[in-house]
Amino acid sequence: MYVVRPIETKDFDAFMVLAELSGPGFTSLPDDQELLKGRIDLSQASFKANVRKPGEEGYLLVLEDMQTSQVVGTSAVKVGVGVSKPFFNFRMFSIAQTSVAADRRFNMDVMILVNEYNGSTEVGTLFLHPDARGGGTGGLIAQSRYLLMAAQPERFSRTIIAELRGVVDDQGYSPFWDHLTNKFFHMDFIKADFLSGTTDKQFILDLMPKYPIYVDLLPEDARKVIGQVHTEGGGARKLLEREGFVFDRVIDIFEGGPLVAAPRDSLRTLRESRCLRIQKGNPDTGQFMRLSNNCIAGFRACGARVDIQENTVIAEASVFDALQVREGDIVRVVDHS
Repeated sequence: MYVVRPIETKDFDAFMVLAELSGPGFTSLPDDQELLKGRIDLSQASFKANVRKPGEEGYLLVLEDMQTSQVVGTSAVKVGVGVSKPFFNFRMFSIAQTSVAADRRFNMDVMILVNEYNGSTEVGTLFLHPDARGGGTGGLIAQSRYLLMAAQPERFSRTIIAELRGVVDDQGYSPFWDHLTNKFFHMDFIKADFLSGTTDKQFILDLMPKYPIYVDLLPEDARKVIGQVHTEGGGARKLLEREGFVFDRVIDIFEGGPLVAAPRDSLRTLRESRCLRIQKGNPDTGQFMRLSNNCIAGFRACGARVDIQENTVIAEASVFDALQVREGDIVRVVDHS
């Protein structure tokens, strides 16, 4: 069984391994020891804090194999992005081009640098060790973020967003970057991506154009990756779309990957999850569900086969161990996404 829990100081080495494996374009998981230590510290403080409204908290979750005690995955919830540090994207607009004299009328797409999602809550940093992929592990750690939100929705912003990694190869080559953004930065993609994840992002405001960019002026190989996800990002996109996230023509300024957004209270897990009392039993013919202990401090989540009888969920002893609950405690239950 796998369990999702808050990151701890002891998880640092495993967290660094995941950062090293994540590769180019994974801005939220840079290979930087001091930065990652700071994120662990912020997460530990955020889980302990008595929060009544969204601030700039950050919650880091890890996926632990309960048989080996190894950390094999991570994901995060960042509250209040773009507040103390800007959160830049390109928004795409269609503008009408009309000439009566030339008898021409058509639409053209333009991109404009924006910081319009400031104050939103971002879900991201979803990464699994290659050996732990498959069998629903990605879905578990992804959905656990919404189970966390459901425990105390007021801690999180009303708009939830997610950035998906765009098209970048293993050597750090991105057609979008190479044909557009690099013209303004004059540095390689890997360096710019690292700066974006480790600085206050002032360099983006200093160097990026302040005027609309016409998409049709880009080469075809740059145009065709706009809004497309990395080869390993298709599953993550499907999970987000099932929760209710939609793409609204906002893209990453480096590699053109899509940003998706949804109202917090419309997310499927928040709408459909239920709080039930947990009892021990042997649910041989039950349904597979995802469960959490419905806490912030000490948050735990897992997936298991259970029986649901009115206001009670029947689960095996291993589920009690994973969630660190006792018989009769309240747990949150939802169908897996």
